[in-house]
Amino acid sequence: MEKQKITGSEALMQALKAEGVKTIFGYPGGSIMPVYDALYDYTRGNKKAFDHILVRHEQAAAHAAEGYARVSGRVGVALVTSGPGATNTLTGVADAMLDSTPIVVIAGQVPIGALGTDAFQEVDLVGVAQPISKWSYQIRHAEDIAWAVSRAFYIARSGRPGPVVLDFPKNAQLEMVEFEPEKVNFIRSYVAYPKLDPEAVRKAAELINSAKKPLALVGQGVELGNAQNELRAFLEKADIPAGRTMLGLSAFPSTHPLNVGMLGMHGNYAPNIKEQECDVLIAIGMRFSDRVTGNLKTYAKQAKVIHLDIDHSEIDKNVKADVAVIADCKESLPAITALLQKANHQEWRDSFKPLMEKEREKVIEPAIHPKDGPLLMGEVVNAVAEITDGNAILVTDVGQNQLFATRYFKYPNKRSICTSGGLGTMGYGMPAAIGATFGAPDRTVVSFSGDGGFQMCIEELGTIMEQQAPVKMVLMNNNYLGNVRQWQDMFWKRRKSFTRMHNPNYELIAQGYGIPYQAVVDRKDLKAAIEKMLATDGPYILECAILEDDDVLPMTPPGMNVDDMLLDIKV
Repeated sequence: MEKQKITGSEALMQALKAEGVKTIFGYPGGSIMPVYDALYDYTRGNKKAFDHILVRHEQAAAHAAEGYARVSGRVGVALVTSGPGATNTLTGVADAMLDSTPIVVIAGQVPIGALGTDAFQEVDLVGVAQPISKWSYQIRHAEDIAWAVSRAFYIARSGRPGPVVLDFPKNAQLEMVEFEPEKVNFIRSYVAYPKLDPEAVRKAAELINSAKKPLALVGQGVELGNAQNELRAFLEKADIPAGRTMLGLSAFPSTHPLNVGMLGMHGNYAPNIKEQECDVLIAIGMRFSDRVTGNLKTYAKQAKVIHLDIDHSEIDKNVKADVAVIADCKESLPAITALLQKANHQEWRDSFKPLMEKEREKVIEPAIHPKDGPLLMGEVVNAVAEITDGNAILVTDVGQNQLFATRYFKYPNKRSICTSGGLGTMGYGMPAAIGATFGAPDRTVVSFSGDGGFQMCIEELGTIMEQQAPVKMVLMNNNYLGNVRQWQDMFWKRRKSFTRMHNPNYELIAQGYGIPYQAVVDRKDLKAAIEKMLATDGPYILECAILEDDDVLPMTPPGMNVDDMLLDIKV
């Protein structure tokens, strides 16, 4: 008996359903209209399979898919049209690539017969997306849909995760096909999970067992590999202090006694200093970003380096490894732990405490408990963290708001941070927070933005309004592009070239979108205002008037040694 034929658009719906997709972030247009027509039936009635979230800009669709993926551990999905619709997503695709976030972007395209003719809204999406995605592919005929979609999701979620772009010409959307779901779980040329080398495991364990001053650097790879428990067992058995990268902050509880803080340019003082003193450095699921290492010529030259990573291309890319353990850390960590001797490095761990205390006295206390003057970003973040008991998901935009927020928030739970790390995308915060509310609907989502980043995707207030997405938006307004302003003060003789912001009336904007709003100027009103925001159902905007020249400290100036950290700024 001949199977019933369906359109390519209907086949896409069936393929997405077979992949377990529940939420799609998208924006319709001419070249994706057949898919949206099929989607109509799949978002209502007995046939309902998906929630479709109508964003107000395609870049936001990609960022929302990222936020969804980061907090849920599932693949985020964005659906857009061709031409500008597709190119608008590319910032989000590049962001997801650098931060190893699994998303699939499906974009409409002109029919294959019109390709190469400069047809209306035609762009070579596969060619443009190839350098910034794990895989980009054009589905030229409906018969390829089942295979292409399954392959896309497999590549996006497996190994080191990342973005995949599917270009979907209109002819393939309209063609009829006998659809049969496929399940791709092997690609000959793609080794998602390298085989663990027992000899590398043995050498790593040997180095760790002989270490007197071991230090672990914990990255997002632990979260991506769902290896939080394995990491904890490893660190506790070997009694190793652990610093965390910005993206790895919630991979290890901030309350754990082995946690020694955040690494990097604006990280904590103690781990940055001790990187230059440790004898064995164990990097776990991190890529030795320049924002972590500072000057590579002087970075950790005294230490033996063990690098655990799933991606072979990261080994020796920035820092030469003495031992490379190339595997999923959920497999490699327990394998090493099994060979470790129970250790006690109390004296070494105690040596971090004076440095921690020095930072607390000179930087942290003045930042979170100022005695007078305007509000500071650090005290706002700290107040939110204390009132939520650290159980909220932190979403940040990019800039000073990001650096203060990541420093002073608390992370007792896994998958609790969404921020743009590698690309540093302003405008990321609001749409990523929208995605996070759908990825973790049972958790409170708090988004911190500066006045610059808030306005970069301000149109997404429309999405928040329509969905009543319960994003608690903390707008830290200092009337500047604060991070650039800080660098101008420090390195450019205070020549503040086009960093001062002339801002709109955010209360009127909130009113226009029907979103509850409150402004805080005086710190005596801060706690009550935060409590009101958190107690209000649905979205909320809390605008805080911040000291204009509030600076992020400590800081390792660009190009300097990692331990050349400044605890104050003398301009």
